[in-house]
Amino acid sequence: MLPLLLNTATTGMLIGLIFTIQLVHYPPFASVGEAAWPAYAAAHARRIGVLVVPWMALEAGSALWLVAAPPPDASRALLWLALALLAAIWLLTALVNGPRFSRLAASWSAEGHRGLVRANWPRTVLWTARGTLLLVLLARSLHDRVTT
Repeated sequence: MLPLLLNTATTGMLIGLIFTIQLVHYPPFASVGEAAWPAYAAAHARRIGVLVVPWMALEAGSALWLVAAPPPDASRALLWLALALLAAIWLLTALVNGPRFSRLAASWSAEGHRGLVRANWPRTVLWTARGTLLLVLLARSLHDRVTT
């Protein structure tokens, strides 16, 4: 039960963070100004990394733990689906979002900014789907424990 609780909690934290980035943080990049952008982008990368890296690592570790030591009543298919969603998030981060931000950080462009915002929506949706799936697994597990 502990891996399910930990994975659900870390995923929930990251859902809140990705929505904050998507709806609050990324849009104002356009108002920074081209001259100030390089320093701003570098500061953003440092600060967001301090938040994102440990939480994503904890989420990944607890997801692997959950698949390796699932609650007895958990659907193995749903656990593997949750892990597949996490793999998709990591792939998008490494192959799409990270490179887009790096290109934008190196040279501001309005089109690059719009592309970054658009490209972040799939991660936002995948994290939300993953969190919903984990909540379903947790609710089922808790229900089974209470009713037995």
